[in-house]
Amino acid sequence: MNIVCLDMEGVLVPEIWIAFAEASGIPELKRTTRDEPDYDKLMRWRLGILKEHGLGLKEIQATIATIDPLPGAKEFLDELRQLTQVVVLSDTFEEFAKPLMKKLGWPTIFCNSLEVADSGEITGFNMRLPDSKLNTVKGLQAIGFDTIASGDSYNDLGMILASKAGFLFRSTEKIKADYPDIPAFEEFGDLLDAIQAAL
Repeated sequence: MNIVCLDMEGVLVPEIWIAFAEASGIPELKRTTRDEPDYDKLMRWRLGILKEHGLGLKEIQATIATIDPLPGAKEFLDELRQLTQVVVLSDTFEEFAKPLMKKLGWPTIFCNSLEVADSGEITGFNMRLPDSKLNTVKGLQAIGFDTIASGDSYNDLGMILASKAGFLFRSTEKIKADYPDIPAFEEFGDLLDAIQAAL
């Protein structure tokens, strides 16, 4: 049995932190997992910037409410889910993802959670498990699934390389150059064709 594991941000929806960086006027928050491979380091740095500017969950959620899925993402997901099982594997947080999952027709998502004070300040974060995308793929394989994975960032490479088929989608030129053996696509139609061929 096959299951497709998709990254969320940059693949199905725009990058939340980039949108928030633009909305808040804090350009440093544009840094993502495309730039920083160490997610723990990246999140602690982000939380420091939020604290410095007195920003919390409410402000980020207000930005998320304005974000729509990437053009064609919902149609791609709907078509893919008719072919096989799909799970979204993301390093984002339940508190960020929920409104976006609603707009995508409620696909299954495995992600993380935030620690939020009564004041709304984000005080920490809880990762579901270490190296969650790779370890989730390994777990799915352990219960009898063949995985097919796609993502755009450094934190997607583990699950892509560990799967029976893996694809980069709208990735950076650097990642594509560093991993020339991973097929890379820019359009949902091409990615769907590649996944279908791998099923």
